[in-house]
Amino acid sequence: PDAVDRVLLAVAMIPPGRVASYGDIGALVGVGPRRVGSIMARQGDGVPWWRVLGASGVSPVLDAALPHWRREGIAVRRDGRGCRMADYRADPHQLAADYAFAAAERGRPQPTG
Repeated sequence: PDAVDRVLLAVAMIPPGRVASYGDIGALVGVGPRRVGSIMARQGDGVPWWRVLGASGVSPVLDAALPHWRREGIAVRRDGRGCRMADYRADPHQLAADYAFAAAERGRPQPTG
């Protein structure tokens, strides 16, 4: 459950109009990218799940993510499979700082990765 809390908190820290990869989130909270994907698939409904993508920018649930992306200004790349990570990736240092602050405020463990 602790890993679930850490992943969901980290995803909640991704700013609107930005994305992070499963690996970005995993490195931040100390779990592997597949574990992040599993947590998101089972328990990610309460966080901005549409902001978490594969490392190449591919979204496995693009059709469901598109309305959110349009609202946040995230453009679909030409191949229609995701977005350009280089254009939309959240700043990893800011994401880590925001996560650490939120974790400390909530009395949760700090990043372990």
